[in-house]
Amino acid sequence: MSAKQILIINGPNLNLLGKREPEIYGSESFEDIFVRFKEEFDELELTYFQSNVEGEIINKIQSSEVDGIVLNAAGYSHTSVAIRDAISALDTEVVEVHISNISARESFRHDSLIGPVCVGCISGFGIESYRLGLRYFTNP
Repeated sequence: MSAKQILIINGPNLNLLGKREPEIYGSESFEDIFVRFKEEFDELELTYFQSNVEGEIINKIQSSEVDGIVLNAAGYSHTSVAIRDAISALDTEVVEVHISNISARESFRHDSLIGPVCVGCISGFGIESYRLGLRYFTNP
C-alpha cells in the first residue's frame, strides 16, 4: 500500500513565518517546520506549496492529484469565493487550518468562506494546527 499523498498549501504572507509578528505566528520559517513534519509523518508523502497570488493557489488546488490537502489560505479564507469554488470542485478532502484563532481576532476574520466546503477547520493552536490537520489524514 502506498503512502497517502498530502499537499500543504499556504496562502499570502505565510512565506514570512519566522519574521512577521512572531508573537502571533512564531519564530520559525515554514520550510524548517515542514522538514520536521516530513520526519514526523513518515507514513504520509508530504509536499508543500506557498503563494501570495490567489490564482496560483487556485491552479495548484485544481491541478493537484493528491489524497488530501491541508490549506491555510490565510487572508483569502475570508475573501475568496474563487478558492472556495476550487475546493468545491474537488473530490479530495481539504482541512482548513489557521495558526491564530481567527474567532479571537478582528471581526472581518471571524467568517471563513472556505470553511463550509472543507472537511474541518483547525484554528488557534499555532503550528500545532497543521499537525492536527495532518493527523486527520493518518486515520484509516
